[in-house]
Amino acid sequence: MDPVSADHVTSLRRFNRYFTRRIGALDDHYLGQDRPLGEARLLFEIGDGASLRELRTRLGLDAGYLSRMAKALEAQGLVRLSAHPDDNRLRMVEPTPAGRAELKEQNRRANALAAGLLEGLTADQRAELTAAMATAQRLLRLAAITVTLVDGAAPDARACLDAYAADIDARFPEGFDKSDLVGPEEVSGTAGAFFVAYEEGRPVGCGALRRLEPGVGELRHVWVHRDARRLGLARRLLAALEAEAAARGLTLLRLDTHATLTEAQAMYRACGYTEIPAYVDHVYADHWFEKRL
Repeated sequence: MDPVSADHVTSLRRFNRYFTRRIGALDDHYLGQDRPLGEARLLFEIGDGASLRELRTRLGLDAGYLSRMAKALEAQGLVRLSAHPDDNRLRMVEPTPAGRAELKEQNRRANALAAGLLEGLTADQRAELTAAMATAQRLLRLAAITVTLVDGAAPDARACLDAYAADIDARFPEGFDKSDLVGPEEVSGTAGAFFVAYEEGRPVGCGALRRLEPGVGELRHVWVHRDARRLGLARRLLAALEAEAAARGLTLLRLDTHATLTEAQAMYRACGYTEIPAYVDHVYADHWFEKRL
């Protein structure tokens, strides 16, 4: 991956400083209410109710810090903390009537702030801005996703493969038999590798590499969860698999794909893979590709 330039770092930090100042993120009275952004955001995320564990994962907060903020909101009469009815170890938090009223007012003020920012632009400029923000959000999501090498028998690896199998079973006219999935021993240790993509701690994609013969590897099961598609994550996974293959001394990568997976075929071609004659008899294969590293 190309190194990050100092100019790009400076530009991102400049935008962050401007935006946080413009929306009042550093003010102890965010949106003119009597609380800082952290507490206001937590109240928003609680919504109709959630567990502290879920909020900690979703917001990426330290458990102690989250607990202190939740107790502060409770002391102000905005939320109620309780044990989960089916699991005493799980702490739940839900808004009180006062909390619901404040959240409603928070949303009203946030909408007014956003409308005020947009009023100074023409319709074309608003469309340009919202399109740019959508692009920024997509790229920031992609940047925040981590692609991690895991053991092929790890729970997250098998969960991704189960989700992959369910996806393609629905897409293939003939369905899909899970016995075709790679076994843990094929994609672990010296035999191969398995990558899982994580977004905020949740597995959202995977890809497998296994050795076919000396110098030749095969890619299997490159998959992205529907909620994380159109970000460029499949290419991130492909790049990680190729780098791992090169590190293992493999000089040629091969793969096959089904006729219905037209988007996969387009991606492989765009990433330098060339269609070749069948190199293996595979019931789900209609197209075969290879790439020299």
